[in-house]
Amino acid sequence: MSEALEYFKKVYDTVPGWVQKMHDYSPEVLDTYTGIRGEIMQDGALSRKEKDVLIAGMNAARLYPRSMVYHTKGAVDFGSSVPEIVEYFLTAFLYKGDRAFETALEAIRYALELNGKTVPETDGMSTARLLRVVIGWLEGQDTSYLEEAAAVIEAGDWQEIEEKVLADGLVPARLKLLNMVGNHIVELDGNGAVQWMERARQAGATEAELADVGYICILTAGIPAWFELSDSLKASAETKSEG
Repeated sequence: MSEALEYFKKVYDTVPGWVQKMHDYSPEVLDTYTGIRGEIMQDGALSRKEKDVLIAGMNAARLYPRSMVYHTKGAVDFGSSVPEIVEYFLTAFLYKGDRAFETALEAIRYALELNGKTVPETDGMSTARLLRVVIGWLEGQDTSYLEEAAAVIEAGDWQEIEEKVLADGLVPARLKLLNMVGNHIVELDGNGAVQWMERARQAGATEAELADVGYICILTAGIPAWFELSDSLKASAETKSEG
């Protein structure tokens, strides 16, 4: 088995069909892609744990369960707890409403399975009701933030919902704001990301962390994602002069 196929087998426990086909048609292309992916997914300004769970959250936000589930496994493997993962998925709800959180349920169930707990399929509910169901699945874990968020979502004031979803919980506000940046970037909405990039900076995010968001967006939305983020990323020389 080639090194590239071994890499993906290690990541996913099996060689995904899309990887095998890329190898079959052009091992060189797979080798190049694997090198790029391996470099991007190393610990950097953002940790590997943070990168996987951010990608999972961004794919829930764009209603793309396939990549969401792949990276949920990475998030669990690198130490994300299920309550943390749910917090990230609330930013998907903030971005695209009930459909995004309903999409995220597949990943939440999968994360629980990876932790040894099987839960039933549940859909056709509002996010407020679904979040209460999820909290029930998380019995014995720290769900204090999620319970507070559920109450705010049930009340229905969107400004209060935004404030709560983006507040510090088990996940720092800075990372949630970076997730909102990525939600826009993977849909190639660089203009929509601008305000979130600025809010992330105000919450303490560095330009290197924003760049890492751009890199992980490349993996799930292609090089145009970098075009969109880089338009509002400060130049390296400018960042150094500020330091």
